[in-house]
Amino acid sequence: MESWSDNDPPLAAIRPIVALALAEDILPLGDLTVSLLDRGQMGIAHFVSRRPGVLAGLATVAEVFYQVDRELTLTLDRRDGDEVAAREKFATVSGPFGSLLSAERTALNFLCHLSGIATMTRRYVEIVRMTNPNARVWDTRKTTPGMRSLEKAAVRAGGAVNHRGNLSDGILIKDNHLGGVGITEGVARALARWPGRMVEVECDRLEQVHEAVAAGASLVMCDNMTPDEVAKAVEIVHSHPRGAASACLVEASGGVTIDNIELFARAGADLISSGALTHSAPILDIGLDLEL
Repeated sequence: MESWSDNDPPLAAIRPIVALALAEDILPLGDLTVSLLDRGQMGIAHFVSRRPGVLAGLATVAEVFYQVDRELTLTLDRRDGDEVAAREKFATVSGPFGSLLSAERTALNFLCHLSGIATMTRRYVEIVRMTNPNARVWDTRKTTPGMRSLEKAAVRAGGAVNHRGNLSDGILIKDNHLGGVGITEGVARALARWPGRMVEVECDRLEQVHEAVAAGASLVMCDNMTPDEVAKAVEIVHSHPRGAASACLVEASGGVTIDNIELFARAGADLISSGALTHSAPILDIGLDLEL
């Protein structure tokens, strides 16, 4: 399968989730309706966006067609991350008509969902870019089980950046961890055991920000703080002897929505994370229209 975008997830992540989705749709007896069609009949269909949005998941769509029938050919006029207008035709699939129809729903399920994530993400990114060009929008691990690589790729297509992909990517000392180890001791252990790794501390009070920065954290997460509290946290970090922006970053997290993200950007946060990018994005309505 050809790769069209730097935002594509690894093929090793795409293949098994596509196989699972196709098995869910086609097993145990195959596509009964398609069995009514004449063998050898060929068809052409076009992907058309019903409303404006940002595309994501085209590599996954290509894998769907590849796994259903290698004689199906997908031709793209757009790439992941590209904007499409309402009623715009941006891709064409051609080949055996029955195979095309069997693959249709699975392909659209992936494409509509992932493009929905990219579309919502782009809205967040544009607001932050106009307000604080130095801030970046970040995703979370609040993803659909089994689809994290695909959904995080869609976030990148929307213009945001990825937080850690899994628990091995970095150290995040959250409030529940603090029930077993304090901030200062936790950061010290992290720096000793995993040098070079990100060490982030979740803070829900400003005194915790003081402690985390002093302990050597590379990032403080202002959890469910107001924009005013985030601004104070930024002041704490930047005024600390080791808290220059190059040494410690500030993340605003918790309760971030499309309606208030501008306030967190104005507060001076370096990173603004929102689980809504992946767990609450509505689909982008896309259809597959048969060429008659």
